[in-house]
Amino acid sequence: MQAPKSYLIDMDGVLVTGERPIPGAERFIGRLQERGAKYLVLTNNSMHSQGDLQYRFHIAGLDIPAEHFYTSAMATALFLESQRPRSTVFVIGSAGLITALHGAGFVLTDHEPDYFVLGDTIAYSYEQITRAVRLVRAGARFLATSPDTSWTAEAGIAPATGAVARLIEAASGIHPYYIGKPNPLMMRTALRYLDAHSETSVMVGDRMDTDIISGMESGLETILVLSGVTRREQVEEFAYRPQRIVETVGEIEV
Repeated sequence: MQAPKSYLIDMDGVLVTGERPIPGAERFIGRLQERGAKYLVLTNNSMHSQGDLQYRFHIAGLDIPAEHFYTSAMATALFLESQRPRSTVFVIGSAGLITALHGAGFVLTDHEPDYFVLGDTIAYSYEQITRAVRLVRAGARFLATSPDTSWTAEAGIAPATGAVARLIEAASGIHPYYIGKPNPLMMRTALRYLDAHSETSVMVGDRMDTDIISGMESGLETILVLSGVTRREQVEEFAYRPQRIVETVGEIEV
């Protein structure tokens, strides 16, 4: 039997909606595990650690080992390791980002840091943002974990990293470097983490403007699912297309 392909799978809108699994998600994950396929569940949200996400999915009825999650926080730490190992970083973000940076050996400080890294949090403060603006203007290199401007919280839409990054950019005059999708860097570091090759890998996502374009630009096969943001009729609005379109991940044969 031919070896299964490797899969990079977007999280929200593909496997879960809020705290609820999408129909067919459990069946799809079961097929991956039965076939011994390599796979990672990707998210641009940098708030949570791998263990946090494993627990969230367990509560939703999907048992996925912690090592099968890959976040923009992890991609950011790997990027910084490749650029300036053991440099100093000022962080605005949550435990997932702080854990990833500490784990990679970075020193977190607000005293003349080499980098300022912005991630997702529910506790943005005026004082922190002001400090970040001043540090960036003083020379700290500006990174943001994701360009996403909003995410869906229990009570409705909430501002995400990209929205706050634009505020800091407007005040400082410095444009950040975004790590998460649609930057192909997110896909390439995920493939290295998975020890997989783009030619035998598939990107599964629900957004044409992040998941599908980043998969295409990284040389992966692309599958668009219609269980999240993108509607079938919207696909024609884009200059590029996914190789396949399915209603849910339950239709994907591994």
